[in-house]
Amino acid sequence: MNQHENFSTGAEARRSLPSRPWSPGEGTRQDMLVRYLGAVAAAAAEHAEPVGQPSPPPVKTPPEPATGSGAPLVRDVMEVPAVSLHDDLRYREIARLLAREHVGALPVVDAQDRVVGVVSESDLLAKVAMEASGRRPRPVDRLRERRLHDKARGETAADLMTSPAITVLSGATVAEAAWLASLSRLKRIPVTDHEGRLVGAVGRDALLQTLIRDDSGIQAEVEDRIRAVCPPGDRTSVAVTVHDGIVELSGRLPMATGARLVAETEAIADVVEVKNLLTAV
Repeated sequence: MNQHENFSTGAEARRSLPSRPWSPGEGTRQDMLVRYLGAVAAAAAEHAEPVGQPSPPPVKTPPEPATGSGAPLVRDVMEVPAVSLHDDLRYREIARLLAREHVGALPVVDAQDRVVGVVSESDLLAKVAMEASGRRPRPVDRLRERRLHDKARGETAADLMTSPAITVLSGATVAEAAWLASLSRLKRIPVTDHEGRLVGAVGRDALLQTLIRDDSGIQAEVEDRIRAVCPPGDRTSVAVTVHDGIVELSGRLPMATGARLVAETEAIADVVEVKNLLTAV
C-alpha cells in the first residue's frame, strides 16, 4: 500500500468513528431515528408522482384522509389550546411571549383567529440587529438581504411575520404531518380547520412518538399475524419476543407456514428485523 492509499484508508476509518463517545441511550435513539425516517419515506412514496408525469403545484396543507383509514390523525396528538399572537402585537411583547412559552416561533392570527403567518426568533433577531448596528442596505446587497432589512423595519407581528404560514389540517394523518415537518424543517406546525382557523399545534416530538410504536404494540400485531397464519393446533408452539423493534420467532411449524409467518412479520410497520429461529416439522 503506497502513502496515498494509506492516508485514504486512515481517513475513511476516521470518518466511520463517532466524533464523541456515544451516550448510553444513543443506540436506541439512532434506531428510533431510522424507524422515523422509514415512516416519513413511506408517506412520501404514497404521495409520489409516477416518473415522467408533471408534478402538481406545492400544497402547504395536506388533504384530509378518507374516513376509516385507521391511520393516526393529527387531531389525536396535537396540543390544545395552541398559543398564538395577534397581528397587531408589538415586537417587544412578541419576544416576551416567545420566552415565556419556551418556543422559537408562534403562529400569527387575525381577528377571526385565522392563521396569517408565523413570527420566529429569527425575525426578531433581524429587527434588533438592525437597531443595534444601525445597518442600512447597500446597492450591492442581494435582494433577499434588502427584503429582510425592509421587514425588520416593522414594529408589529404583521410586519415581521413570515407569510403565508405552513399549516396542517387536524384531520391529516400523522405521517403526512411528519413529512411536512421534514420538508419545512419546522419544529412545530400550526393546526387549522378547513376555514384556516387555529385549532392546535403539533410538534415533531409528538409526531415521532406516534409513528414509532413501542415493542408491546409490535408484539400484539405479531401475535395477531400468528393467529391469522397458523392453524389452531400450531399457534401454541410459536413463541415471539420483541426488543427495540427486533422480532424473534421461535418454536416448531411446518416449513410453508413458518415462511409465510416470517414474511407477514417483516411487513409490519416499525419492525426493524426478524430473527427466524423456527424449526421445520
